[in-house]
Amino acid sequence: MSVSPPGPISVASKPPRFQWSYRRTLCLFFVLSLPMLNPIVHGDGVGYYAYARAALIQHNLNFEEDWRHGNLNFAQSRTRDGVQLLPQEYTETGYVSNLFSVGPAMLWFPFLLLAHLFVLSCNFLGGHIPANGFSFPYVLGMAIGTAVYGFLGLLLAFSLARKYVEEEWAFLATLGVWFASSLPVYMYFNPAWSHAHSAFVVALFLWYWDHTRPSRGTAEWVLLGLIAGLMVDVYFPNGVFLLLPLVESLLAYWSFRASGIHAAGNLFLQNLVFLLSIFAATIPTYITRKVIFGGYLRFGAYPELHWDWTAPHWSSVLFSSDHGFISWTPLLGIALLGLFFPPRRARALALYLACGAAAFYYLISSYPYWDGLASFGNRFFISLTPIFIVGLALLLAAMARRISSPRKAFVLLAAVLACFVLWNFGFIFQWGAHLIPVRGPISWNEMVRNQFVVVPKEISSQIRVYLFRRHALMQQIEQRDIEQLKGSAPR
Repeated sequence: MSVSPPGPISVASKPPRFQWSYRRTLCLFFVLSLPMLNPIVHGDGVGYYAYARAALIQHNLNFEEDWRHGNLNFAQSRTRDGVQLLPQEYTETGYVSNLFSVGPAMLWFPFLLLAHLFVLSCNFLGGHIPANGFSFPYVLGMAIGTAVYGFLGLLLAFSLARKYVEEEWAFLATLGVWFASSLPVYMYFNPAWSHAHSAFVVALFLWYWDHTRPSRGTAEWVLLGLIAGLMVDVYFPNGVFLLLPLVESLLAYWSFRASGIHAAGNLFLQNLVFLLSIFAATIPTYITRKVIFGGYLRFGAYPELHWDWTAPHWSSVLFSSDHGFISWTPLLGIALLGLFFPPRRARALALYLACGAAAFYYLISSYPYWDGLASFGNRFFISLTPIFIVGLALLLAAMARRISSPRKAFVLLAAVLACFVLWNFGFIFQWGAHLIPVRGPISWNEMVRNQFVVVPKEISSQIRVYLFRRHALMQQIEQRDIEQLKGSAPR
């Protein structure tokens, strides 16, 4: 059994009915947000969704139909006349080169299976819904699944934060990060991408890792390993969070140096079980790599990219107008400050989370496409959603202690967070409507002017179009994107 610092003491002091009220309020926000769902498979989402659709409908990993059914820009760049795939789209094994991870498809599968059964039942009763994985019930099931997983990740992060601070600050932090980050874009607008799933699995991993820290037996190490493997299946960079149990175990080994070898040997066996569990959970990734690229550890073009481990993009990742994660979503930078000012009971957790965030930041700073190309903000950092929530909760709690009245503190801090949320929604609108370039640097002068002049005039009419004529709006956005790509292409 590993030796860890004593577990946190819950600081929630309100009766259970008030504790439930905060969760119920979060659930209400989630239900009210569902009209934002955009059932669409777009861009990178084509590759992620293909694993689930092809496996469910075709029972193989042949993605040719997925590439043909991709959004216009995706299909045009990969096919000839929209039918024949270009030769470079195939690997040496004869399969379509799908670089994306299989984990999101694993999480979508229950939702798509229900959609498939629904379609088959309707057709049995005389309906005529294509049972091909591309029709609306399937895509809606996928979008609902993404939203559900994103929300579960938020709830897990809320539960982690409320162990260390009063529940109202965990609640406000959850709402703030939820709606003032890049998460809404990939939880609702682009649901076929992997990032909302990534927020969920990282939150699940951190919550369970922290929950079992005081006394983790073999069974808990097995489950933690399975969660860790799923975390990597969903999004490969999430593997950096394996540093947390590694550091925890190394500290435990150091503490055993004077107490004998028996405890260290027991922990070593548990660590081996943990690694075997990770391996078992990542078998789907190895299988897809073997089938598509011809080797269990072959990942297509990713290893061939020019990774620079001197992390040359460290400042751009944070502050660039080209999707810097602090410059585009400033509340997240503020949230990280909370990790440096934790109360005594949260110091160990804050240190672990800060190390995990730093490792992830270093990895992205070394990646040649660190800006996420057409990302809103820096989408890679959505994986850190639970860390942002915990950090912001710690910061809000610290600030509240400096305000005389708890009620006044709650109202004041809620108002400040609301300003960040409104700013973020306006920014998302500009990005989605192509009022600013979706790729490359933007003009801050233009962006700020749009926030105060253009957005207030257009957002209400565009929201109505989004809610009631979404398909036509998506076609318009797609056409603008194609035009911008043509305009930026080298001549």
